Amino acid sequence: MPPSPPLKPGSICEALVLRLPNVKAPLCLNANLQATQGKSVQGRSIFARDIAANQPQLRVLVIGGIHGDEKSSGSVVLHWIQHASETPANALWRFIPVLNPDGLVAKPPRRMNANGVDLNRNFPTPQWAQEAKYYWETRTRRDPRRWPGPKPLSEPESRFLHDELESFKPDLIVSIHAPYGLLDYDGPSAPPPKLGRLFLDQVGIFPGSLGNYAGVNKGVPVVTVELPNALLTPTDAEMRQMWMDLLRWVNERVKPNAARKGSE
Repeated sequence: MPPSPPLKPGSICEALVLRLPNVKAPLCLNANLQATQGKSVQGRSIFARDIAANQPQLRVLVIGGIHGDEKSSGSVVLHWIQHASETPANALWRFIPVLNPDGLVAKPPRRMNANGVDLNRNFPTPQWAQEAKYYWETRTRRDPRRWPGPKPLSEPESRFLHDELESFKPDLIVSIHAPYGLLDYDGPSAPPPKLGRLFLDQVGIFPGSLGNYAGVNKGVPVVTVELPNALLTPTDAEMRQMWMDLLRWVNERVKPNAARKGSE
């Protein structure tokens, strides 16, 4: 193979190679990430990559880095981009490795965005105004790492993802987090029993979470992957096995969104 071109100073790959575990320059450069219209609070671009099978029947959205300190989640998305380019199955895949770039580049990296909002509590679930505030005040004791924000979709990052759901109309969402070492699931159909060494162990429903908003209220299946470690990825072989297990379950269980198919 010819040598990879050098990383450009200030490029997205330079930033990701410096900050994400188990990400080397060739992996990031081959991912061919493209800037979307999405911007963070501090004006950083949100990057994505689409990979499509020859005749895709499904649309799958894969998201990492909703929490900036869960660095391994962005790494897994980049590794899965590589696997998708080899085995895309029957889907159009949209990968967003880092939804919260401001949280990732903060020193130290932090869960929240630059406004101090937990993006995974900022989606417009029913009764958000009452339930999100109550949960934050009583269950988390006003934990600043879990502040849901002043109102739903108050943040540019959560608005971007909300708009992506409306325009892309995924049949499945895979949201990668850390460090609980399990699978969570919200939505219709039967959940995947395992991905690699991660087994289903649902952790509950939270006001303003993506799983609650998309899976429970919108009926779009949401697989939440909780990696075992926020700072270290699984081995390359384990990440590949997780990908193959995901493909197997998608092929067996995920059905095209009837509303989307009817509008095309």
